Parts: sequence; structure tokens; C-alpha cells
Amino acid sequence: MSNQSLFSRRRPVLPPVLPRGEVLATYNTYADAQGAVDTLAKADFPVKQLSIVGSDLKSVERVTGKLTYGRVALAGAASGAWLGIFFGILFFLFSPTGSSLPFVLAALIMGAGFGMLLGIASYAINRRRRDFTSTMQVIATSYEVIVDSELVNRARNLLGGQRDSEPPVSPTTSE
Repeated sequence: MSNQSLFSRRRPVLPPVLPRGEVLATYNTYADAQGAVDTLAKADFPVKQLSIVGSDLKSVERVTGKLTYGRVALAGAASGAWLGIFFGILFFLFSPTGSSLPFVLAALIMGAGFGMLLGIASYAINRRRRDFTSTMQVIATSYEVIVDSELVNRARNLLGGQRDSEPPVSPTTSE
């Protein structure tokens, strides 16, 4: 997971390859691995030489609720209303008369109605296959912080100093 800056220069996309180097530490959660990288960054370590690699990936689907005709109708009406507002505002902006505000309301109502009908129809067709809502994630069971071989001792020293002053983040170093 990374956060790209909108204002940074675009770099050419590198082909996907596994990072080279030594395993600095292994963590059970991504947050712990990210915390170790943050600790190194605060100590002015060259973080461009670090990578977090997730291993043993698992696909996790979390069920978030049961679908009903009421929920499907409400969700369809809401998404249709947004589309209706969009078209209503377009009519309002490009209308030659200034009294086109009722067009926005009419477009909103029509969009909500069509969205509701489409949502109910889609649910009725697919009801036997899927009667619940869920979110899907890909999660690693462990995360390794990889560092260039020539910098591994410096990184271990910096993380070792962090363990003396703060509660440990439970790394398992491999040598």
C-alpha cells in the first residue's frame, strides 16, 4: 500500500520484480512493518532502499449484511438520484431561461425512480446466486521488510535502538 503524491513527477513504471536484498525483519501485520519503516525514516535512513513484501496471500471476503428488496431499492434510488441531479444541473446550466430549477427536481425524482427499478430488477434476476453484501480483501499472513545487503547492519542497529526505548513491535529478525 502506498500513497502517491499528485504533485510528484511521473516516473516510468518499472516491471514487477521482487526486491533484492536481505530480510531485515518479519512482522505479523502491515502496520507493524510500516512502523519499522517509519522508525528508519525518522532516523534519516535511505528509505528508497527498503521494501515491504507480503507473503502467503489470502483472499478474505467479509459478509457485511443481507440483501433485501428494501435495501436494494434504497441503494438503487440513491445512485439514480445522483445521476438525476447531475443531468438536472446540466439542464439548469444550459437552459436559456433562468426558471429551470424545477428541471433539477424532476431529474432527481426520475433518476431515483429509474435507479430503484433497475436495482430491484437486477436483484430479482441474481437473487438465487447472491443474497448478501460483502467486501473482498487480499491479505498477507506475514510481512518482510527487505533492505539492500550493504545497509542491513545499519538498519538493524537503528531498529534495535528503537526496541530499547519503545515497546517492541514484535519483529522476528532472520540472519
